[in-house]
Amino acid sequence: MDKIQIKNLEIFANHGVFPEENKLGQKFVISATLYTSTRKAGKTDDLTASIHYGEVSQFITKFVQEHTWKLLETVVEQLAEAMLLQIPHLEKVELEIKKPWAPVGLPLETVSVSIERGWHTAYIAMGSNMGDKKAYLDMGVLGMQLTKGCIVEAVADYLATEPYGYTEQDEFLNSVMKIRTILPPHELLDRLHELEQEANRVRVIHWGPRTLDLDILLYDDLILDDEELHIPHIEMHKRDFVLIPLAQIAPWVRHPVYNQTVQELLDRLK
Repeated sequence: MDKIQIKNLEIFANHGVFPEENKLGQKFVISATLYTSTRKAGKTDDLTASIHYGEVSQFITKFVQEHTWKLLETVVEQLAEAMLLQIPHLEKVELEIKKPWAPVGLPLETVSVSIERGWHTAYIAMGSNMGDKKAYLDMGVLGMQLTKGCIVEAVADYLATEPYGYTEQDEFLNSVMKIRTILPPHELLDRLHELEQEANRVRVIHWGPRTLDLDILLYDDLILDDEELHIPHIEMHKRDFVLIPLAQIAPWVRHPVYNQTVQELLDRLK
């Protein structure tokens, strides 16, 4: 991915743990690496097809001066989020904020915090087999649309399927949605659990009836396994009610473990 760099932008602002830092203020130095595609702008000489580094510099300055936080970590985290949400064509940003002559009682030149944040593509499985199933799936989609830092890009057709695992229950309505998100995986999982709770989801029987079930299937090409989360979803390659709707909106996406496309996994399952 192409990069546009802004180095050592000097800003006078009011951030710090001590009250006098918030009142009197001091100089901060910010560097930003903006990841985007410059191909179209380079071929057309059209500034609107790229990122205007002058406007971005003004954006950074205004944002940092209009807020007051104690920690550099908060400044740079909030700034990165605001940039990703408000600057067109920005796919990823690396930020470094330096605080010269930080008041630590020792002769140091500067302290700094650096982070990298960006947009990610995730696929979310949806299922319901209680009450108004379509309404619950619609609720899940709307909930993601209203989630800060998430954009719903596609939703597969709703598919009626027989129950999986525990079979003594009503048939399911299933689907998959594609989202773009700046949320890291565990924060995305927390948000999905919140949406399930809003739908009065009760976890009593494993694979049992539920008003709304939301699972992360894929998150970029990430492979993650811990106590709370498995990406890719460990059962997705075995489930036609996942692969059929996923193949409708993303047949070319490749499973990062099995190195097969979604369509190939579905054909193999059939």
